[in-house]
Amino acid sequence: MPINLHSFVLLLAAAVITVVVCRKFKLPAMLGYLLVGMLIGPYALGFIQSSDEASHLAEYGIVFLMFTLGLEFNLAKLNAMKRIVFGLGAAQVGAVLVFIAAAVMLAGLDWKAGLVLGAAAAMSSTAMVSKLLSDRGELNAPHGQNAIGILLFQDLAVVPFLIIIPALSLPDGSVTIPLINLQVDQLLFALFLASIKIVFVLVVLLSLGQKIMRPWFNLVAKQHASELFMINILLVTLGTAWLTEAAGLSLALGAFLAGMLIAETEYRYQVEDDIRPFRDLLLGLFFVTVGMNLNFSILISEWGMVLLSLLLLGPVKIGVIAGLAKLFGSTPGSSLRTGFALGQGGEFAFVLLALIAQGGLVPSPILQATTAGVILSMLLTPFLIQHSDKLVLRLASSEWMSLAANLHNIAVRSMAANGHVILCGFGRSGQSLARILSQEDIHFFALDLDPEKVREAASAGESVVYGDAAKREVLIAAGLMRARAIIVTYSDTHSAMKILELAHQLRPEIPVIVRTQDDSDIDLLKNAGAAEVVSEIMEGSLMLASHTMMLLGVPLNKVLRRIRDVRETRYQLIRGFYRGLNDDTDEGDRQQPRLHTLQLTQNAHAIGYTIAELKLDKLQVEIRSIRRRNTPPFQPEQDFQLSTGDVLVLLGEQENLAAAEMLILQGK
Repeated sequence: MPINLHSFVLLLAAAVITVVVCRKFKLPAMLGYLLVGMLIGPYALGFIQSSDEASHLAEYGIVFLMFTLGLEFNLAKLNAMKRIVFGLGAAQVGAVLVFIAAAVMLAGLDWKAGLVLGAAAAMSSTAMVSKLLSDRGELNAPHGQNAIGILLFQDLAVVPFLIIIPALSLPDGSVTIPLINLQVDQLLFALFLASIKIVFVLVVLLSLGQKIMRPWFNLVAKQHASELFMINILLVTLGTAWLTEAAGLSLALGAFLAGMLIAETEYRYQVEDDIRPFRDLLLGLFFVTVGMNLNFSILISEWGMVLLSLLLLGPVKIGVIAGLAKLFGSTPGSSLRTGFALGQGGEFAFVLLALIAQGGLVPSPILQATTAGVILSMLLTPFLIQHSDKLVLRLASSEWMSLAANLHNIAVRSMAANGHVILCGFGRSGQSLARILSQEDIHFFALDLDPEKVREAASAGESVVYGDAAKREVLIAAGLMRARAIIVTYSDTHSAMKILELAHQLRPEIPVIVRTQDDSDIDLLKNAGAAEVVSEIMEGSLMLASHTMMLLGVPLNKVLRRIRDVRETRYQLIRGFYRGLNDDTDEGDRQQPRLHTLQLTQNAHAIGYTIAELKLDKLQVEIRSIRRRNTPPFQPEQDFQLSTGDVLVLLGEQENLAAAEMLILQGK
């Protein structure tokens, strides 16, 4: 039953309100989507009686998610991770499947029911886990690599499961192979055909795709048309997904392969930015449809089965995954974090459960209780991952020892340092700064969260250790009380605010210099106590201006004075910009102050008012300059009176500028 416009508008309104509430209370947005689906679905308020049409649309959210995962895991990286993907991943799917199958058979069901329920339980939520780990910046952490590697194998394992489950529902018997007149078991023959399909599709896509993809994208990019580039991305993503589906495989596998192929080209990052809006929108819809499947009557009538399925998908699955991760060489803390990340049901579980229902392999009450358990486990996952650090410290005593050893290592390395500079982050900017400080015989001590980078830099003799500068214990161990300054060399406002808060609490007088991408957070960081805020975009503009002025013959002392004045006024002279059609439209860009010109027509409300009387400061908008008739632009005083024909240059954020324009023109 298709979703009509009325129901769809209700769905969007409920999603917006719920997600706003979740963000206000710092809860994951996907939790809000699940709650929306539960509330408006057929088993609660009943605003939407069927989720079939939405489910079909939401499947494309999984397609785009798998595509972006493919962009992250190119062929070289997948080969480097083969031990995790095909070792740990295969062990996880096999172990969970066998454990669940054994439990189901002990409960009195046959081996077919045990196998299919075990296959569904082995799946975890690629959509949820990858999003949560990405938001926490943990995709490249050891447990993040374990989780993504296991998820990749699960996605590959779905393919044979999609073939096995319908085959199991067929009546026992054999099939005759044409030409050779050989009779074989139907299940074995179906698996044989599927294997041939998989090998053929993989060989064709990975061999021919690499030869075609780069020249094709070069051809499209040379047209310099952003809409054509976007259409091409959709063509490649959905076209490859269609090819794999036509071959009897999954849409998600095809999208993943398309992402891997594009990851080998220089267009990877542009493609990732362009596809993000589609992925996030459809993924949100997917989680809404997942919530719609929760039948509250089943929760009451079959609460015992629901609780059992939740325990098997939660604590039992977490324990199995953590144990396997430890066997494959992970630390106890990393193993537990991997288990917490994957201890839930997944989106592909719903696909497999639907096939199980069609084949009648499992009694309906057990199937519905399993579905409810999968949904509840997904609801709990954001909280598990959010509090995983605290849980790991409680459950793994060695994690305390590892944390203490790391702090001891930092303290020992920094013990001899006095009057040094603490560098938070040792990326490209941090390393460049470190070299300049060394030239001036200024001692530094760097902290970074990339273990490989720390290992290589430390072995080369650099004063750098592994540690999170946004944690109190790490800053103290790095010699905060003896340091001369703290420099935040990476552009992360959230982390920088934590460092500023800790520095203010522990040693208020120490200067903290913060790097930021643009001018949107300069005032926020300054008000939080930053001694200086260095904006990459602003400093780039200053360097362009200084070189230009010197080439044009402006005296060096005048150039330096001009740059100093701009910096001392927090880049006020060069803040704001005029927006054009070709400018980026990401979230960070929308929050930046911009310039907007506005001409006062004959009936404008502001005519005759002074600037002070308009009270634009309440809207956080200022009049940067005014041009009157043929006079050059000038910066007006607060008592300047406006008249017809004046052209105002306003500075502010997009939403505030719109409100200021309505006030100036209409008085509203």
